[in-house]
Amino acid sequence: MSKGAPGAGRSAAALAGFLVVAGAQLAVVLVALGAVLWLLPGSLALRIGAPLSLATFGTLAYATWRALHSRHRTPAGVAVARDQAPRLWELVDGAAKAAGVAPPAGMTVVADATVALGERTHLLGVIGGRRDLYLGLPLLQALEPDRLTAVVTHELAHGSAALGRWAPLAYRGRIAVGRAMPRISRRGPAGILLRRYAGFYRRMDTPFSRAQELAADRIAAEHAGTAATVAALRDLPALAGMQRLFHAEYVGPGWQAGFVPDDVFGGLLRVLAARTTEMTMLRARDPEPSGPWDTHPPLAERIAALSTSPTPTSPSTPAAPSAPSAPSTSAAPSTPSAPSSSSTPDTPTTPSAAAPEPDATGAPSPDPVGSSAPAAVEEKPADDLVPDLPALGRALQAVAFPPGGRTVVDWDECLSVARTSEMEREAEAALTSISRAVGSPVPDAGRLLDLAADGRLRTAAEAVFPEAPAEETTARIVELLGLMLALAALRSGVARWRHSWTGAAEVVGADGAYLNLAELAAGAADPETTEAVRKYLTEAGVDLAAAASRPGSARARVLGGLVNLSADGARTDVLITDLGLLLVPGLPRGRGPESKRRLTRIAADGVPVGGMAAPESEPAGAPAGDGLAPPHGGRFVPFADVAGVTTVPGRRKGWTLGMRAGGELSLRSALDTDELPGGWAAWDEAVTFLAGTR
Repeated sequence: MSKGAPGAGRSAAALAGFLVVAGAQLAVVLVALGAVLWLLPGSLALRIGAPLSLATFGTLAYATWRALHSRHRTPAGVAVARDQAPRLWELVDGAAKAAGVAPPAGMTVVADATVALGERTHLLGVIGGRRDLYLGLPLLQALEPDRLTAVVTHELAHGSAALGRWAPLAYRGRIAVGRAMPRISRRGPAGILLRRYAGFYRRMDTPFSRAQELAADRIAAEHAGTAATVAALRDLPALAGMQRLFHAEYVGPGWQAGFVPDDVFGGLLRVLAARTTEMTMLRARDPEPSGPWDTHPPLAERIAALSTSPTPTSPSTPAAPSAPSAPSTSAAPSTPSAPSSSSTPDTPTTPSAAAPEPDATGAPSPDPVGSSAPAAVEEKPADDLVPDLPALGRALQAVAFPPGGRTVVDWDECLSVARTSEMEREAEAALTSISRAVGSPVPDAGRLLDLAADGRLRTAAEAVFPEAPAEETTARIVELLGLMLALAALRSGVARWRHSWTGAAEVVGADGAYLNLAELAAGAADPETTEAVRKYLTEAGVDLAAAASRPGSARARVLGGLVNLSADGARTDVLITDLGLLLVPGLPRGRGPESKRRLTRIAADGVPVGGMAAPESEPAGAPAGDGLAPPHGGRFVPFADVAGVTTVPGRRKGWTLGMRAGGELSLRSALDTDELPGGWAAWDEAVTFLAGTR
């Protein structure tokens, strides 16, 4: 038996301890209940026996079942059958043979740069079930076959019995416990002992779990080569980091503005091809030290262990990955939800569900968005593994990025409208403050120039920022004028966006010529030259009173969520966004999990910006010009409508929001209040913001 067998046995025994603790809790309550009923007179015991049993043993039994019950969620992805990609399945079968395990029953391509093995286990992993492999499309696009072989082999090797007969059970249990513990309430009747035992279990399991990771690395190196395995360990976190940057800078803004690019994965490939320098830096970056509860050894330790192991080295694997090929305009999407074996809670601020953490594992010339010429990069052999990778990507985009009312456009239009939408939201907030300071509406750049010409703009800015020095006030005025002049030029068709996969977008003339908007804004800020700037812009064709076209279905960016609050005495779920609060009528007591799932779906679909002012051509109260109403009978409360916030003292948290139009909104936590990931932190930041700016 392997030298890892004792560790596997201890880990499996500690896992079984969860069932012992749960059974002991139930047995103690059952004995105590029986003793109470035994001491009562027979007639009284018969009358109260059933209610008392339900209130004690029944409640604890249900709470225990919920704590230990595994939820199996199917991630957003596209299943790939053996006849659809025979060579990819050959790679998986070879990896399974090298790991000494049976091949997975199915394979699903998902959108994150990760690989995970999902298994439908029962009793916290004590009983195994169907195993499915979840493989990220970005890995198929960007990794060479030997590195892909390494990551797949490593994942399958978690189920290997190389470290003892109990090793597969220990791994299944570790994943199941990690999935179950976040769901155990700290205040629930079954949670106290189980959470304490979970700490003991993790201390018992961590040494073996780290040994198991090193063993999986060795198996991968023996099958795919040491160089390929080491490269894959560095590639996975680098690809994941680049994908996060891609979603934050390219996909997210358009998603919030109500648009979806028609070629999400193609955009990711262009970013990878254009930003080779960033990829190299990410791969070379020293990994952060592992935390005390991290089951993986530090990456440096894993690489060092492989470097000293007598495993074969693949001579064909270069030290750094070559850039992936640039996509055609039909290339596909990205970002699936996590497989059940290692899923994490959905984050409402992203357009797709969160995926499991991977186990790991010269400046380029700008490539303008919309350029017809693809970047000159080395061709990748992905098509050898998947016959029609672009078609697979298109199918995945349909499930990973469902439009949900958003408009599907090409990349150039998506990025352009996203940047313009961000500017309009920033301008709207600034103009709202200026309007309050001057006591009259300031809807556009033309009215702003009127205020600048007669000196009232500086007076208003000094009222909005009373403690700012004169130089800072001037800088803010110039910044606002530059923002409004750029918007007017864009709305008039005099200017357009020029985008790049390597840097920030910039506003240029319709013919691509450089626009010195900063100089114009500085001139407009000076009352002596304001009218000269107005005349110049008017002659150039800029309509200073042009209104936003609002072509999309704009959404606010969700920061977090709270479930089962009391809003003016009614059960309410709340989503905190960057523009305000979405209040959704809550579900009855006892349906907390359903409430969380519902709020997560609403957050993923996006919150229609119903609280923003509609254009003058639209009737008062119209929802932001996009025709979308808040979902599930909800109510959107813009931060701009909140005059102040007061924290209400008491055992339960409470807040009173004073509204500018009069009246108050009272919010209070309840005994069963819960949160989406980051919900309370987002709420605290919102309260701090409202308290400090009102």
